[in-house]
Amino acid sequence: MSKILTTKKVFEALEELAPKEKAYSWDNVGLQIGSANQKATKIMITLDVLESVVDEAIEKNVDVIIAHHPLLFKPLKRINFDTPEGRVITKLIRHNITVYASHTNLDVVPGGVNDMLVEQLDLHKGRPLVQIGTEKLFKYAVHVPISHKEKIKQVIGDAGGGQQGNYTHCSFEIEGTGSFKPETGSAPYIGEIGEIAKVEEVKIEALIQESVLKQVIAAVQENHPYEEPAYDIIELTNSGARFGLGRIGEVENQTELEEYVQDVKEKLGLPHLRVVGDLTKKIKKAAVIGGSGEKYIHEAKRAGADVYITGDVGFHQAQIAREMGLALIDAGHYIESVMKDSVKDYLKQKLTEYDVKIISSDRNTDPFQYL
Repeated sequence: MSKILTTKKVFEALEELAPKEKAYSWDNVGLQIGSANQKATKIMITLDVLESVVDEAIEKNVDVIIAHHPLLFKPLKRINFDTPEGRVITKLIRHNITVYASHTNLDVVPGGVNDMLVEQLDLHKGRPLVQIGTEKLFKYAVHVPISHKEKIKQVIGDAGGGQQGNYTHCSFEIEGTGSFKPETGSAPYIGEIGEIAKVEEVKIEALIQESVLKQVIAAVQENHPYEEPAYDIIELTNSGARFGLGRIGEVENQTELEEYVQDVKEKLGLPHLRVVGDLTKKIKKAAVIGGSGEKYIHEAKRAGADVYITGDVGFHQAQIAREMGLALIDAGHYIESVMKDSVKDYLKQKLTEYDVKIISSDRNTDPFQYL
């Protein structure tokens, strides 16, 4: 029988992918409207929370909206029911729809919006274009009876622990003897109440990225035979995975700019693009930032990009790019809508044990038309 899902569990699943602390300080992510304790039966993923999207949610009996762009970005001084923003807020509250936003945190993390674009564009060996930091690393060590060591090692790896470079499920083990005395009220897996028990155990150690530490601990707790597993967590000075804004990688088939533009249009499903640069230029490396990325053209050039794909490029920044020999593809801000299906698929995988339906919004929130 499927479990009942709460909005809190939905938020926790999202924050495993994109922790809120990874968001820029000026951003407003997390719960926007609603409750963390609401029952979630139908979730809809959207880029923006516009009135048309809220109307869609009402029509489809959605009770949770997950958005990339925050609905509430600046503090509100008033809620006027006659304004578009006021109508949206009113409809959400009247229909008991919770809204949660994952914005710049979803931009910078591994597996976030920019990695989604890298996958869509078939870029290889992608790395952050603008590095913001490195994820903290921890050494996690847990004691288990020898009979359960292989199971717990598998659980740690499946939960995302023990990943080093291109290797997964990495661990180290040390055998020893554990001792304990179960007290009244306990239900020991091994031993008798009131008597000291000695058990041949294995200490399993693994490197854990901060982003998956909580889920590793929870997974081990759920699968460990002991009521109270003994474990250590030690913060390391080793550098973890780099995270940052944008990505740069190698294009799948090296070609000239004009042909590459057609390839980008096809892969992103776009009718038109704005392009800067010599159309005969050879394209080997491409940089990409979803959303508004014009201020990072110098970083793209320094990183060795032949072409930079982003949105909302201004006239003068385009001139600067052309003068420095960097080709530009302005694909528009709406390319971030790639997050809708990707986040939907991620949540479906994370919430398989719950009775919930997850859909992508079918509303196009791009304000521009191409004639």
